[in-house]
Amino acid sequence: MLSPATTDLPVVVIGAGPTGLAAAAHLREHGLTPLVLEQGPAAANAVRGWSHVRLFSTWAELTDPAAEKLLAPTGWARPDPGTYPTGGDWTALYLQPLADALGDAVRYDATVTGVSRLGRDRIVDADRDIQPFTVHYALADGREQRVLARAVIDASGTWSLPSPAGGNGLPALGEQAAADRVSYRVPDLKDPAARARYAGKRTAVIGSGASAFTALAALADLAEADDGAGTHAVWVLRRGISGSTFGGGSADQLPARGALGLAAKAAVDDGHADAVTGFRTDVIERDADDRLILIGDDDQRLEPVDEVIVLTGLRPDLGFLSELRLSLDERLQAPVALAPLIDPNQHSCGTVYPHGHRELSHPESGLYLVGMKSYGRAPTFLAMTGYEQVRSVVAALAGDLEAADRVELTLPETGVCGGAGLFDDPAAGQADGGGCCTPAPALVQIGIGAPASTGGCC
Repeated sequence: MLSPATTDLPVVVIGAGPTGLAAAAHLREHGLTPLVLEQGPAAANAVRGWSHVRLFSTWAELTDPAAEKLLAPTGWARPDPGTYPTGGDWTALYLQPLADALGDAVRYDATVTGVSRLGRDRIVDADRDIQPFTVHYALADGREQRVLARAVIDASGTWSLPSPAGGNGLPALGEQAAADRVSYRVPDLKDPAARARYAGKRTAVIGSGASAFTALAALADLAEADDGAGTHAVWVLRRGISGSTFGGGSADQLPARGALGLAAKAAVDDGHADAVTGFRTDVIERDADDRLILIGDDDQRLEPVDEVIVLTGLRPDLGFLSELRLSLDERLQAPVALAPLIDPNQHSCGTVYPHGHRELSHPESGLYLVGMKSYGRAPTFLAMTGYEQVRSVVAALAGDLEAADRVELTLPETGVCGGAGLFDDPAAGQADGGGCCTPAPALVQIGIGAPASTGGCC
């Protein structure tokens, strides 16, 4: 139970992205004071990093109800709910206006460096729960500041920590030395510099999710352009080809998400990409021609490539929370009560059940990880999941447990079956829905006649 003086403090929200800004809007709606700390110079710093990528959710699924109420007096007009924005559209037409509507409640260029209890490190029990949180942050000019808070909602996401190429979760040997040729983002091939980097080149794309699909489709489009002759992709898959490799297709209740997998399949079918299955990168070497060679953990060597795009997932930054008592799943680094709902080692399909403050709570009372960060290393997070999370969390902080426990969201099916954790099971690579790898690396041709499609990510 917080002391009366503590309850007058703001709720600190870390990150002015979609989920963080929605949390601030809900706090305002409940009469609580938000303070949003954003490390970038403007709202949605991470989203701006993929502003060229088109989302597979429509505008109807990308705005939060409390945020819309906050925006209404400003004259804000909701975009066409049936259209698919890019990250840049989302930022310009919704996220930055929402941050502007919050005014001084958002502080930019404020990088959180640590969170603890006032006068208590993580070891001390005495009066811990009645102490406010102390949040330390650094400004762009190097000055350090701190603010006391009644609660902390960490919506900082996972964008800052992309996973490496190494199949064991560590950077492949030579990966850091090859940093000038390795990217961890979907390239913006409308940017002249990026286009020149990949045009006419042979590029390895490592990964099997929506971002990899988007990159493959973009490289295929470049290969068909007048200035893209010779562009070719090598799609490196740690698992084998199965019924789930290309996503849910027409069975996905988010059609644009299903179309992404079909676009990746078309890239292979049309000869713009080769798929290498069952390959787990262990080493990246430079050859005599200054090209890169990927070497697997079984010593298989792939043909040289000019560039490598690593899209193997993202990870949460937990460093600044080290003085707090967290309860995280040992595999996913997600809250222990949430992890079974999203764990690809256990899921047979892509559905995630609605969840809220109870699944997101920690032994450290008043601390919540929400948004992408709540998923840890798990994939397939949707914006509307984050909006439902913060609706529940803020209701709990306001003392309205009835509203906090109420389910107000139905998530769409992915149409994908097969858990990623089955990669060591030889039988799971079959096309009946298992999601696993083949026993040995192989260069495969997928088939012909897949419908070409355009789509986006995230």
